[in-house]
Amino acid sequence: MPVKCDVDISHVNFSYDKERQILKDINFDLESGHSIAIVGPSGSGKSTIINLIPRLYDVDKGSVSFDGIDVRKLDLGFLRQQIGVVSQETYLFNGSIRDNLLYACPGATEEDMIEACKKANIYDFIAAQEDGLDTMVGNRGLKLSGGEKQRISIARVLLKDPALLIFDEATSALDSISESKIQEAIDPIVQSRTSILIAHRLSTILAADEILVLKDGEIVERGTHQDLVGAGGVYTELYNTQFKRIDEA
Repeated sequence: MPVKCDVDISHVNFSYDKERQILKDINFDLESGHSIAIVGPSGSGKSTIINLIPRLYDVDKGSVSFDGIDVRKLDLGFLRQQIGVVSQETYLFNGSIRDNLLYACPGATEEDMIEACKKANIYDFIAAQEDGLDTMVGNRGLKLSGGEKQRISIARVLLKDPALLIFDEATSALDSISESKIQEAIDPIVQSRTSILIAHRLSTILAADEILVLKDGEIVERGTHQDLVGAGGVYTELYNTQFKRIDEA
């Protein structure tokens, strides 16, 4: 079936143990070709929301729909094929860069891989290696830096060519130089792909079409950076204590 990639989160409630509600009446739409950033204090439910889309968990109440169809009615393999996730924890297999890229798309050509690596801002590093794409990465990528591993994981997701891209704190564990290189890769991707971003850097958030602000499992504010930064609410506090400090560091 053709995929447009409209995501609809409607009146969603969720709890892990039925004792403490994690998400409370979450509502938002993500239109194909657009992007949303989700921000909020630690533990506010940001990652939980994105875990519901590929059905790592199912909602307690409400619905998550993909192109108008409840995800619980979609074939699980098909659904997850449409979603690509770049997370804080990057996993690379003990093989070459080529092996790791082809895992996402076994039929990818050399040109496909080079193009994905260029978009992920990692091609110059690969081209400088004696073995190029056949450079061995070691178990879990131990021969590479955190930033190099993360950019290879972005290239791998781009090769998969999913309908929806999710960046879950993709830069939060990196040094500022590595983070900058990844940010240079993410920004144009977000401008051209349907995306959800959970981020702690202001520059990442500004790339999104809309910002959702979570607190205690509820969306308490939504809008653009300009709408929210001077409103005196949760976003203003996050900006003054977290985003602004990090970006000025």
